Amino acid sequence: LLQHHGGAQVDIYEKLPVPFGLVRFGVAPDHPEVKNVINAFTQTARSERCAYYGNVTVGRDVTVTELQQAYHAVVLSYGAEDNRVLGIPGENLSGVYSAREFVGWYNGLPENRDLKPDLSCETALILGHGNVALDIARILLSPLCLLRKTDITDGSLAALACSKVKRVWLVGRRGPLQVAFTIKELREMINLPGARPVLDPADFTGLENAVKDAPRPRKRLTELMIKTALEKPGEKMMEVQAAAPREWGLKFQRSPQEVLPTADGRRVRGVRMALTRLEVRAGDSAKAVPTGDVEELECGLVLSSIGYRSLPLDPAVPFDTQRGVIPNSSGRVEGVPGLYCSGWVKRGPTGVIITTMNDSFDTAQSVLEDLQVGVLDLSTSREGFGAVESILHSRGVRPVSFSDWEKIDAAEVARGKAAGKPREKIVDPQEMLRLIGH
Repeated sequence: LLQHHGGAQVDIYEKLPVPFGLVRFGVAPDHPEVKNVINAFTQTARSERCAYYGNVTVGRDVTVTELQQAYHAVVLSYGAEDNRVLGIPGENLSGVYSAREFVGWYNGLPENRDLKPDLSCETALILGHGNVALDIARILLSPLCLLRKTDITDGSLAALACSKVKRVWLVGRRGPLQVAFTIKELREMINLPGARPVLDPADFTGLENAVKDAPRPRKRLTELMIKTALEKPGEKMMEVQAAAPREWGLKFQRSPQEVLPTADGRRVRGVRMALTRLEVRAGDSAKAVPTGDVEELECGLVLSSIGYRSLPLDPAVPFDTQRGVIPNSSGRVEGVPGLYCSGWVKRGPTGVIITTMNDSFDTAQSVLEDLQVGVLDLSTSREGFGAVESILHSRGVRPVSFSDWEKIDAAEVARGKAAGKPREKIVDPQEMLRLIGH
């Protein structure tokens, strides 16, 4: 918007005192290169025509209707802050966590800072075959010397140092051809020092033919799994793998039926799985249908990584609870002129950073078109933050500016430097606010 419209003023509101959302709290700590996008965000935030207001919860501290009165256009891009539930007995037992809260815990998301996951078991079970599932498996099995150099939080590093987990199963309802992770993440997992992959050759036999006409990314991904499962490693590699103290594996065509409790009924001791077969549907999609057979997998830790879910923000905004998105067309919220949406709350929680970037460019295009054709009425001036500031003031809310964030950032980097890390994240919002004298 700033690039394509010389007169646009853009204000960004954020619930937390710190910016960058999933780039800060979702991207794995051992993937620092993915976080480089922060540099582009920072450049934008430092523009004269852009302002950042952190520590403001839209829907509570200021309503969407109040924002609409203060601005010509309002864009909602607050993502998916909840997780899909399994909906099976036992999922509330101690030792069962959602991937979202576990990732939030090791990445310093304030709301998950007190998670204290129990890592005293040897076997962990991750339900899901996406990149987040692989991230979690990698963090659970990574040598500490690798994690110590990242921005993983101090508390979670200490917990992982005492972890007894040495085996991680990643379980999915469908087959090898339907996994949702990407080749980069899989390769990283296969090459993880001190951990060996355990793939059942039976799952991969005869798959070469099935993928020969598949799109290139799917073909390469499947070929890497086939190679790992079926090829005998060289002697040197066999020695390395034999000496590996930890292991991980992929299990397919299993759908969780129940999380099984320990004798005292408090903790998880395993998961009962329904074995499934695949029914191929129109358009190449495959549905997992139970066969009637079941099996039990023993584990003391269950992480459910079956997807994220957006929540309604404000009664003034239409919301499709079925699909978990704001109904829209090219980012224009249905039936509410001047209101837009972007990202996961617009099209559902799928895709990587580049997907979301392209998606936001698409929404920005809609805003610019609406400006051109007069859907957005510029004849009345809008006060923008001026109007919102007095509302926030009356409600006792003090926003955090981008230069305030830069002070927090500097403090985190300084603390990290002392420990040989890129930064040591502050996980308590109150501490952040004290630091900037709020």
